[in-house]
Amino acid sequence: MSINNLHDLYIDQLQDLYSACDQSQAVTSELAGAAKNKDLAEALNSGVQGIARGMQVISEICGRHGVDPTGEHCKGMEGLVTEARKHGLEADFGDDDVQDAAIITQYQRLTHYAIAGYGSVRTFANRLGHKEDAAALQDCLDNTRSGDEHMTSIAEGGVNKAAAEG
Repeated sequence: MSINNLHDLYIDQLQDLYSACDQSQAVTSELAGAAKNKDLAEALNSGVQGIARGMQVISEICGRHGVDPTGEHCKGMEGLVTEARKHGLEADFGDDDVQDAAIITQYQRLTHYAIAGYGSVRTFANRLGHKEDAAALQDCLDNTRSGDEHMTSIAEGGVNKAAAEG
């Protein structure tokens, strides 16, 4: 696809974000399965559901613009997913709490990528006058930020302390 104007870039970035979400959903599910802390596992499972809702929103927006949301492959998220598996799942952890701290770190890196993506496409939607799109993307952005903040509270509320004592 040739990117000739802001609308073309908007569609390109929606498709890239859809791919990023698809990839992050799979690894987030894996991270949830490996988490030992109950609150962490629940938050990650909630994250999987939130990612699915975001993908649905992106799919609906793409449909309104007559494009397939799967038109791109996000190489940036591919790298983050590789790192999440390497540092959150495959490393040789001697302590469950340390692994949980690593899982939080990796999940937040995935989340921050999504925050940047949602913020960018929301801003494009506003500039292009796509108010319905912008409102839906703002909801996704708000939900993603909320999940990130909840993950920080889990880390600060006990996981990191337990990891430091391990």
